Amino acid sequence: MEFYKSEVLEMRSVLITGASRGIGNSIAKRLLEDGHRISIGIRKGTTIKGELNKKVEMYSKNMMVSEYDSLSKKLADKWVDKTIKNYGSIDTIIHCAGIFRGTKFLYEESEEADIEQLWRVNVLAPWYLTRIAWKYLISNKESRVITLVSLSGKRSKGNLAGYSMSKFALMSLCQTMRNEGWNHGLRVTAICPSWVNTDMAKNINTINKSEMTQPEDIASICSNIISLPNSCVPFEISINCNLEK
Repeated sequence: MEFYKSEVLEMRSVLITGASRGIGNSIAKRLLEDGHRISIGIRKGTTIKGELNKKVEMYSKNMMVSEYDSLSKKLADKWVDKTIKNYGSIDTIIHCAGIFRGTKFLYEESEEADIEQLWRVNVLAPWYLTRIAWKYLISNKESRVITLVSLSGKRSKGNLAGYSMSKFALMSLCQTMRNEGWNHGLRVTAICPSWVNTDMAKNINTINKSEMTQPEDIASICSNIISLPNSCVPFEISINCNLEK
């Protein structure tokens, strides 16, 4: 019996945002261990936390760190250019950077800046980064774009209008990227978890941290996605750690 042999790239060149800590950090660590080349963009003065920081020298040939800020197009351009210079290609982007603001529908005028920041960081930043890396992504037939969207991009709970607005928009962006890239072999996945045991959930006391989705679990999902052939890459993965009614 002959089995299908995947033509997916064995070693990928991966841009990862938000990898200094949390979900992005776990994903970067896992992909390094899988043998991929990763390029991490972090804000100036930020320290890479945990075991990943110890691997910077160990994986010096497969890991690079560049200055990146979600609010700076100039830094995004430099990061992409530097990655191409070092690795010669970019075939995967994993968007993990994002912010949370508890902006309600009936917000105060002083909170308008929060709404603007949610829009710029959670939506415009991944849009711009993917756009400027697009020509590299579509230069092969097995590229991937994975975006941490959140279940808040599928349903709005309570009165978190600002955050949900940005995540619904991000989900729409993922759908359009999928449409644009499909015939080029680019596959897009939107990962939509509820509570994940990261700093963003540190003040949540309605569920134990051990019962939340763990960053390492999402890292495993990403590892699998980039190893799957184009014929079975899921567009949307919803993850619940608790029963929603």
